[in-house]
Amino acid sequence: MADLFSTKPPPSERRNASVAALLTWFLPGAGHFMLGSYGLGLVFLLVVEGLYYAGLSLSGGMTFEFLDPELRSPLAPALSPEIGNLGGLLWQLKTYGFGTGIVRPWPPGIVLGSLLTGLSGVLNMIVMCHAHTLARAPSPAVANRTALVTLLAWLVPGLGHFRQGRRGRALVVFGLLVGCFVLGTVLAEGSNLSRERHFYYCAGQFGIGLPALLGELFFGSMRVTRDIPYVDGGLVFACVAGLLNILAMIDVYGWTEARELGLPLKSSEHAGESAAAAAPATGVNIRL
Repeated sequence: MADLFSTKPPPSERRNASVAALLTWFLPGAGHFMLGSYGLGLVFLLVVEGLYYAGLSLSGGMTFEFLDPELRSPLAPALSPEIGNLGGLLWQLKTYGFGTGIVRPWPPGIVLGSLLTGLSGVLNMIVMCHAHTLARAPSPAVANRTALVTLLAWLVPGLGHFRQGRRGRALVVFGLLVGCFVLGTVLAEGSNLSRERHFYYCAGQFGIGLPALLGELFFGSMRVTRDIPYVDGGLVFACVAGLLNILAMIDVYGWTEARELGLPLKSSEHAGESAAAAAPATGVNIRL
């Protein structure tokens, strides 16, 4: 069993990080299969596709019927978190598409189901990060640490930076992005938390992780019985918060991978490292 989950470096011509990530995008675990990590590849395949299948079962495959008819096109689902699991998304579109054209009631589990398919897409992006680093790293532990901090950065804005020891940046990211999301939710009076009402805006705010997931799960079915004066501003604030957290995730991933692989960091990061190294002598602990 231990050998099943071990990673033996394959021939150098196969250790292509970009190819591993691209294969994973099409099929979770495929990049790990290419790299010889068959056990991890199988686990990732079962978990990611299992989430997608559970979501489809709960939602009846009706997630993309949230879109108004004039917004439906072959490229419309590309602006959804499901795009992270391309194979699952293509299968859903082929099997269910945008519905039959007949108005039907939503299944009772459609909110949870649509969250699970979106979550499958995000998790597969983390698996892509793992495969990319695994193809370049000297040991699987490096890929594990890189993927973990990237996942933490998505779950709670700033948590990935905090895990890296970049406490100041973590507080800034958390305060700005969560504050922006909360402000948007207040302005929209919670109506931004429904994927049925605001499909594309919800896709953007999905990037902020747990705040959006829990908000939609518990408040996504709330009824709106009147006009909300500042709903447009609220939608923009909440959506931008999620999109900015994607940039924060990229920062966390790139910083961790570079440090783990011994690659040069940006000058600002070197300054942070120098300040941290000097902290014991000065009594000041500074980490950007």
